[in-house]
Amino acid sequence: MVITGVYYALGLLAGGLLVSYLSRPWFGFPLYILAAFCLYFFRDPDRVTPEGRYAISPADGKVVAVKKESDTLTRVSIFLNVFDVHVNRTPISGRITKVDYKPGKFLVASKEEASTGNEQNTVTVEAGDGTRVVFKQIAGLVARRIVFWKKVGDTVKMGERIGLIKFGSRMDVLLGPEWRIRVREGQRVVAGASILAARKD
Repeated sequence: MVITGVYYALGLLAGGLLVSYLSRPWFGFPLYILAAFCLYFFRDPDRVTPEGRYAISPADGKVVAVKKESDTLTRVSIFLNVFDVHVNRTPISGRITKVDYKPGKFLVASKEEASTGNEQNTVTVEAGDGTRVVFKQIAGLVARRIVFWKKVGDTVKMGERIGLIKFGSRMDVLLGPEWRIRVREGQRVVAGASILAARKD
């Protein structure tokens, strides 16, 4: 993730130097600023994951919806702006049983319709006791690339890095009736550290 930012930054830095060389020195400054922003955007800080029977946040950002999807499912939606860390993490430990990528639109990710209309990658993780959590990496207005590093059959630990969404996006987490929701709309959450829900039993 940090390496990805370095690649972007080096490209922009080279472009800035070229522009400065071919014209005036200060004409390259906007590209230098963008290079610095790329290093900031692709930062990947370590996180301390809580122990216990929890579903933790897979993304940094603001909770924009806590909504009943059906009698058995609750959706927690998290909006990531361009200043949030964009590395995604798995909410629970278990085995990845399904990955479903769907192309779509690039609506503003904070809007409700982005949950169904936007480009998205839906991942299902099942724990050994049968507990299942589904989460969606959803592209936004600016984000045009979803990155997922795992595959079906992989075993993951709660809080483990699983991918990222570039430049502003959304993450939806679908939780069944066995979970007690611990977040509310408007709350800020941190990937790999903030508790979204706790097991009822």
